[in-house]
Amino acid sequence: MMKKLVPTAPAVAAALLAASLAASLTGCAAGPDFVRPAAPAVDRYTAEALPEVADQRYTLGQDVPSQWWTLFGSDELNALVEAALAANPDLQAAEAGLRAARETAAAQRGTLWPSVDLHFQPTRQKIANPLASPAASGVSLYSLHTAQLNIGYTPDVFGGSRRAMEAVDAQTDVTRFQRDAARLSLTSNLVLAAITEASLHAQLDATTALVENARQQLDAVRKQQGAGQLGAADVAAQEALLAQMEATLPPVEKQLAQQRDLLSVLAGRLPGAGVTQRLAFAALRLPEQLPLSLPARLIEQRPDIRAAEAELHAASAQIGAAKAARLPDISLSATLGSAALSTGTLFKAGNGFWSIGADLVQPLFHGGALKHQQLAAEASYDQAAAQYRSVVLTAFQDVADTLHAIEADSRSLRALASAEQAAGRSLAIARRQWQAGAVGHPVVLQAEQAYQQALLARIQAQAVRYADTVALFQALGGGWREDA
Repeated sequence: MMKKLVPTAPAVAAALLAASLAASLTGCAAGPDFVRPAAPAVDRYTAEALPEVADQRYTLGQDVPSQWWTLFGSDELNALVEAALAANPDLQAAEAGLRAARETAAAQRGTLWPSVDLHFQPTRQKIANPLASPAASGVSLYSLHTAQLNIGYTPDVFGGSRRAMEAVDAQTDVTRFQRDAARLSLTSNLVLAAITEASLHAQLDATTALVENARQQLDAVRKQQGAGQLGAADVAAQEALLAQMEATLPPVEKQLAQQRDLLSVLAGRLPGAGVTQRLAFAALRLPEQLPLSLPARLIEQRPDIRAAEAELHAASAQIGAAKAARLPDISLSATLGSAALSTGTLFKAGNGFWSIGADLVQPLFHGGALKHQQLAAEASYDQAAAQYRSVVLTAFQDVADTLHAIEADSRSLRALASAEQAAGRSLAIARRQWQAGAVGHPVVLQAEQAYQQALLARIQAQAVRYADTVALFQALGGGWREDA
């Protein structure tokens, strides 16, 4: 039936010609073209040379692997992270936000194409008797059926639409990098929480041993009191020591329970459901090799830096959109249709109509609004540039702080490990002397207490070293890749 519209085809041809002509004029876009900021011209993260670490070695120039948590050598930890990546609601929300941003960007691209709308409008009309009927039969009551194809196109002559689309694409990048940052934050927090929970289990075992040791000491003191060797003051002192030891258990148990709740929530489960994975602190290993990316690579690897860069890109595109709003704008329109008193004759020859129109608009006076909108866009760009520099500085500070922490905490761990070994040797000597009858059993109990305290301090220091390693992986971007 549409073939009967051939007599009105010049309208379509003219519209297509106008669209082609407009497309040839869209070779450039107003405003600045975005240029990525250069990487900081530095070759190290700290002011001083990178210190040596006894228990780990830096691999300069090597990037953090994408699944960096596997370096701790725990299958339970790996399974816990994979479960969290699949079920964490915050990460799922970030994924949904990214899908929404991509669809918004796709919708913005539609503004670069002509709009085509098909209308069909049947109406029943009654003409007043004093008026002449538009119908050829002269009847005052009739039906009118109109089919109409409307084509509209706004050529992007000065690139305003393209700059707006560029800004939306940049905002999509912001959302994507924020998703990657959420993933990095989730894995880092989860690994740290799992290691903390494992260390709390070990600390609870050491503290329980301390309490049991204090009870044995109290029993020994009471026996000595019964034998007349010690007085009531000695018994009271040992009872106070036992009470102090027992008071240290509830805080550790509370931290352990809360840590389990945190692990459950990070894994996307209710605290009542819990998690099945449980790490053994002694089974964890400290990664011997620490990948340390080059400083120039940090701006590529940190998702928060990439998000700030995308914000800067969007602000740059908004300047172009504001400039284009002050330039001439052209709108093209074409209409092709047919009208008849019945649907059977709707597309009959002679019932067709068409029109072609153009609208050229040059802004002349808007009370300074367009100018100030451009100035505001330029100020927003300066703001985004300053925020980008702030994010970069903070990122480098994160890495430097972590490197300093690794060096200091490594020395602390070595000292506490030596103290634990010395306490262990002292305990062995006390036991041999007690077996030989050279000393009483309280000496052995005191040596055991000293050893358990040294063990507890070493466990805490070891957990700090694991946390330092996690912090370094996070500060370096956590193995994030743009193509991941």
